[in-house]
Amino acid sequence: MSLIEIKNLRKAYPEAVPLENVSVSIDAGEVVSIIGPSGTGKSTFLRCINRLETPTSGEIWVDGVNVCDPNTDLPSIRKKMGMVFQSFNLFPHKMVAENIMMPQQQLLGVSRADAYREAVTQLARVGLESKARAYPDELSGGQKQRVAIARALAMHPKIMLFDEPTSALDPNMVSEVLSVITNLAKTGLTMLIVTHEMRLAKGVSSRVFFMDQGGIHEDGTPDQIFEHPQSERTRNFICRVRSWEYTVTGDIDLYEMMAGLENFCRLQFMGKKASNDCQLAMEEMVTGYLLPVLKENPDKSVVIQIDAGEGEKGFSLSVDTRALPRDVFLAGEHDDVSGILLRNLLKRMPDKEPGIAVFTRQ
Repeated sequence: MSLIEIKNLRKAYPEAVPLENVSVSIDAGEVVSIIGPSGTGKSTFLRCINRLETPTSGEIWVDGVNVCDPNTDLPSIRKKMGMVFQSFNLFPHKMVAENIMMPQQQLLGVSRADAYREAVTQLARVGLESKARAYPDELSGGQKQRVAIARALAMHPKIMLFDEPTSALDPNMVSEVLSVITNLAKTGLTMLIVTHEMRLAKGVSSRVFFMDQGGIHEDGTPDQIFEHPQSERTRNFICRVRSWEYTVTGDIDLYEMMAGLENFCRLQFMGKKASNDCQLAMEEMVTGYLLPVLKENPDKSVVIQIDAGEGEKGFSLSVDTRALPRDVFLAGEHDDVSGILLRNLLKRMPDKEPGIAVFTRQ
């Protein structure tokens, strides 16, 4: 039997049915990322597995035990499953080490000395050994989440469940948590990760579940799901999360635009250089080419769509200039810094439609 075996799982609330007839098996050592639109039962699926939610019907077998059986000893099953939530759930009045020690002492009966040694070991594993005697309020959001991961690991679980572990973090804190999860994925630990971080799902998973409309709509390798999705629904979702659109006007808020683009690049598969190039190209295109014309024509706007590419292939930009009186990208028109930078970064492709300029990364 697989480590996790789910049969005809259904979860219904009075106002919604997030899970309907879900059946799937997960073997020991698999790393499964769960993606899909918001509100499609991804978090409910995880919470049913460790019985934080009670299924309406169906069976969930974990390590040979049916957790839906009313006679099952749930605390003993939960010892095998570590769970990391969106929020960190740390006790603010206790030191970091004490937060990690408490579950060991209360659930495993470990002595205080042994629990402390384990806490320090796991803190070192997530790069926070020096924070053992700090309090949660002294930590950043990313550090708090890493402590929460260390706390789960200290229980030596067979399975780790991550419920959108980066969604509550500022963008500049996300990478430290993703790095820890990526390293864990290499250890052979069975992991289920609900995430909107497509780069994480692509990079660490052995399988990806695309969930929609109450079930696992598609189940495959990262290559299949992201590069060769079988269903139109999956294709539409992947296309949507890998595209970013912005309408540029003469009174644009550049800080808002660049913050949105930075977040989009972070969620995608771009390498660091491709991400930096994308942001630089967008900034120079808007400030050097579009704004001068838009300020002369305050009633006009330009729509830019950026499509993320695979890895270092980077991105492409589609710029709809049909509202403008002229083609602002004519070769040789700009010999300033913006023009030089863009010519080094981007290559203009043949127009598929008049007035829509398409550029790809050099």
